[in-house]
Amino acid sequence: MQKNLSIGFKKKCLYGVMLFILIGCSNDALERNPFLPAMRFSIPINLSLPQYDNLRFAGGAILLPNYGHKGIIVFNLNGDSYLAWEASCPNHLPSDCSQTQITGVLAQCSCEDYQYSLATGQLLNPAEGQTEIYSMVMYQAILRGNTLELSN
Repeated sequence: MQKNLSIGFKKKCLYGVMLFILIGCSNDALERNPFLPAMRFSIPINLSLPQYDNLRFAGGAILLPNYGHKGIIVFNLNGDSYLAWEASCPNHLPSDCSQTQITGVLAQCSCEDYQYSLATGQLLNPAEGQTEIYSMVMYQAILRGNTLELSN
């Protein structure tokens, strides 16, 4: 009887700690990129179509230029997982030179040659002394059958 009481008490304590952590966490700590306001969209991509052949293998990427601020880069991470990134360089306001271009597994901004990993969205070559650094803005990418659904 004593053992069952002890197990029940431990479970209640564990649930209490988990609830405390969930209540204590908030989205206030997340900092939204000030250069790229949120956009709402939903785009189905039929991966069977020939224009998306580059997404059939790990490391493949394409630019969808007519969506988002400066386009959306879709990246096949490992053959089964896809990532979608805003193509506008996240470290300044959109301009004539701020659309990033795909170079292998990187996205490069021609304004100041910033390079971002398409696997993580992280800036790989910040300017010396740069303190405000933003990663690429990620969009949702869900694979359902042979259709990739991109949204925000």
